[in-house]
Amino acid sequence: MPRTFYRRGPDHRDDAPVTFLDVRRRFDFRTVEIGRWVTEPEKQRSAALFYDALCDLMTILGGTESLISLRGTLALQYGIGGRPGVSAHYSPATRSFALAKNAGPGSIAHEWFHAFDHYISDKLFTGTGKGEFASKLWLTREDAIPHPLNDRLQACYRAVLLNDAGTEPSDLFRKSAKADKAAGVHYYSQPEELCARAFEAFVQDAQCKNAFLVRGTRESEEAKLGLYPQGEQRGRINFAFKDYFQNLGCALQRLAR
Repeated sequence: MPRTFYRRGPDHRDDAPVTFLDVRRRFDFRTVEIGRWVTEPEKQRSAALFYDALCDLMTILGGTESLISLRGTLALQYGIGGRPGVSAHYSPATRSFALAKNAGPGSIAHEWFHAFDHYISDKLFTGTGKGEFASKLWLTREDAIPHPLNDRLQACYRAVLLNDAGTEPSDLFRKSAKADKAAGVHYYSQPEELCARAFEAFVQDAQCKNAFLVRGTRESEEAKLGLYPQGEQRGRINFAFKDYFQNLGCALQRLAR
């Protein structure tokens, strides 16, 4: 029986069926690739889930279709290009995010932010490398390109990575580093992962709800370990992301007129 995903939000398509071609055309993704093992009924159902999730993300961010596809530079893969044991991932080399056929739902917000974090790096700093993320660069560089939007983006990274005073690593970082040490890995405490999980929390806390887009930032095992923002820090992060994306969305809408 097909899985169902909780959703509470506006009707973006009048309940009309959509295809992955509609997804590509609506958001102007560079490419949309579907795995050979995805059946036709699965394609139809998944296309509707993706369409609604991406429209919900656009609504939450207050942006335009071009924001979701990062000005047509982002590629989408479903049921293809996966890695063993990984339900979803973003590849900087190909600027594509991929979701596994049965395990990727709920990961869209996380992987989209990786794509955004990568895309925005050369808008925040000059002389960036091809695979670099703005969040990681922010920790080591103090020469951000002057711009009001860049100031707001830096406030997002500051809220995630540093304490309220901006003088010490944040509680989120400390708990993530503790989880890394216990598991013998260096993953959860990487700046790009911290910021992607913080973005997930921001999206899940929005009024528009979509479990195909994001889930697990409050009740999952990871959340119980403190790997998602909590309490006062979560509030600061949500405020910073809302301030940034609302202003970015207004700028993009002015350009689209």
